[in-house]
Amino acid sequence: MPINGRLEPGERRSAGAAPQRRVQQDWPPDRDFRILALDGGGIRGVFPATVLAELERRYTAGVSVADHFDLIAGTSTGGILALGLGAGHTATYLRDLYVNRGAEVFPSLPDNFIGTLQGAWRNVTHYLRRRCDRAALERLLADTLGHRLFGESRTRLCIPAFEGRHSEVFVYKTPHHPDYKTDRHERMVNIALATSAAPSYYRPLEQGGYLLLDGGVWVNNPTMLAVIEALTCFHLDPARVKVLSLGCGDDPYVVSPWQMGLGGLFFWKDAIFAAMRLQSLAATNQARLLLGPPSVVRIDAPTNERKIALDDWRRAVDELVPAGVAAADENGDQIAAMFLREPAAPYDPAPDEENLTA
Repeated sequence: MPINGRLEPGERRSAGAAPQRRVQQDWPPDRDFRILALDGGGIRGVFPATVLAELERRYTAGVSVADHFDLIAGTSTGGILALGLGAGHTATYLRDLYVNRGAEVFPSLPDNFIGTLQGAWRNVTHYLRRRCDRAALERLLADTLGHRLFGESRTRLCIPAFEGRHSEVFVYKTPHHPDYKTDRHERMVNIALATSAAPSYYRPLEQGGYLLLDGGVWVNNPTMLAVIEALTCFHLDPARVKVLSLGCGDDPYVVSPWQMGLGGLFFWKDAIFAAMRLQSLAATNQARLLLGPPSVVRIDAPTNERKIALDDWRRAVDELVPAGVAAADENGDQIAAMFLREPAAPYDPAPDEENLTA
């Protein structure tokens, strides 16, 4: 059981759940609560990073866009972006990181016959073993986030993962509520590795007695996760909650004749993509029903006839960076009016009771 509000290593996350309704904290009734929600999507995270970088260039004079939001939620690659923003980096810095160093994590194959053969072999072997080595990602994250602790974030964060030992959802939360006592002591790098440990791409992360996998398994679009967090932590009129939700590509899942005719596990092996798409649609629509459609701005990368793979750095940079610029062209003024007119109030974390002196 929790000791002084903290869980013992490896204890079920649900054991620390509040036994009654959380005590909501005060929030000025005349001030909006602004949320930034960032989807998972591998290297395709360069699209939301580009949109945010363009907003900084056009509307905030280069100041981090994070300074204009009261809560940032991010899943997988969106979680990495959220952590980078919480660590004090600008979206421009993070966009450049994806563009200039993404190939370290997801190396491109040669654009020739040999590369085609290597790609085919890699796709075949993907059925039997994980596709990527975590070491390259961990090096990049260490360079970007250093030794920062989650509790040192400059803004409120919610970062989901999946815990595979107890089969539970797992959400890392900064100490923006007095009930949150555990996660502040975790390193940002470890949280980034947990939320982005995509099944079949990376080995699950063994950490603190837990077995952690990508948060996209259950909440690839964290919009409703963030909305519920806001409404349960603070005294808020739902009409005052505004959400900017950024995706990494909306790829329809169309049932094929083979699935209709033969069925079977082989033909439904990619059904996770249907689940991820429908979860995203549900999250966006639920938020709009709860808050009102004008309060939720959803921007996604355009649908591609040939889907961009989660690890295709070359195509992501070539196609999604221009798409992000175009999205800022189309939606920038609306976003600026809703979210960027003035900075958010300074975030004041709850005290760390373990380190308080008498």
